[in-house]
Amino acid sequence: MPTAINAGHVKLLSLFVVASCLVLALNFGLRSSMGFFMAPISSEFGYGREVFAFSLALQNLCWGLFQPFTGAFADRFGTFRTLVIGALLYALGIYITATTDSVWSLHSGAGILIGMGIAGTGFGVILPALARMVAPEKCAFALGLGTAAGSAGQLMVIPVAQAFISIYGWQTALLLMCGGALMMIIMATTFRNVDEPKTIIEDVSPQPLKGALQEAGGHLHYWLLIAGFFVCGFQLAFITVHMPSFLSDQGFDSTVAVTSLSLIGLFNIFGCLLFGSWSGRYSKKNLLGIIYALRAVVIALFMLLPITTTTVYLFSIATGFLWLATVPATSGLVAQMFGLRHMGTLYGIVFLNHQLGSFVGVWVGGYMFDQTGSYNSVWWAAAAIALLTAVIHIFIDERPVKRLREGRLSASA
Repeated sequence: MPTAINAGHVKLLSLFVVASCLVLALNFGLRSSMGFFMAPISSEFGYGREVFAFSLALQNLCWGLFQPFTGAFADRFGTFRTLVIGALLYALGIYITATTDSVWSLHSGAGILIGMGIAGTGFGVILPALARMVAPEKCAFALGLGTAAGSAGQLMVIPVAQAFISIYGWQTALLLMCGGALMMIIMATTFRNVDEPKTIIEDVSPQPLKGALQEAGGHLHYWLLIAGFFVCGFQLAFITVHMPSFLSDQGFDSTVAVTSLSLIGLFNIFGCLLFGSWSGRYSKKNLLGIIYALRAVVIALFMLLPITTTTVYLFSIATGFLWLATVPATSGLVAQMFGLRHMGTLYGIVFLNHQLGSFVGVWVGGYMFDQTGSYNSVWWAAAAIALLTAVIHIFIDERPVKRLREGRLSASA
């Protein structure tokens, strides 16, 4: 179990925060590079794109399915143990993918095990730990900083992974990435001696996990938030996995895809920091509505304008700025509505639905391409549901639940 409650909070710039950011950078960077293995693996075994697309769709699904459990495990037994188990599963999944000899081993490695590993080392575990450990007034920025770290990982790891594939081949590249996943265990040691407070000012009315689940399950606005994050997952996973193949189909070489995803990662850093800061000052639901509306506009323009190197890079810059900008506001809304005591679990459930959207986006992308020879229908679907999601967020009530409001009134009396 986590050790006793500490008296204060760690500084925003501390070894703990740095280690948190490094874990998220590796977690997100390794995952984001998997799309570059679609073409060589499919070619090696004579698969259609749907096979590896299904593996990655399964990865996103398992990531989501296990996120509530890893969040609850971290809430109960601490972040350190969760990260070690997650890193081992991540590395094992990459290793099995590198040595695959069948569709089933591909699905179990690239899909199930990597998905479990991502859940154990990603946002759903690290962000609640950050939220608990920094001062309340720095919480929003810390969530944005952690999210930006994932983007930095995408920026740094994708070019390296592509270079490994070009120089050593896809199998050796995956084995080298396996070593990268194991490095997360080193970072996790920072969490061994860190106290993770279970009661802080935002959570003045402690409750058991069962009560927290019942409260959230009966809260309409929690479900509206979940619906929005489903759409976020659909868009992000579809672009991450299928963008390299989409650009190849348009006649671009692999360097354009590498640059495109790297630009997304670079500008996502700025977007996360900016929206993370804003989510501590402005309405989180309104920020989310703006983000989804802008995504719809950006995708529609990308489809309507001629696809050139310039428009690809402009799309990547705009998309990157909005990429994970939803995470600080969404995770912050969970904490704002329900408190931090069970944030790992409740955010994990929200994130599960993000990954259900990811599963649909990745798999449908591969399926529609195999059926029609084009990704266009999926692009337009992504734009339409983004616009609908922007409307949904208008109706979200972002106030703390009645339990917290009454608890704070009693505490101040």
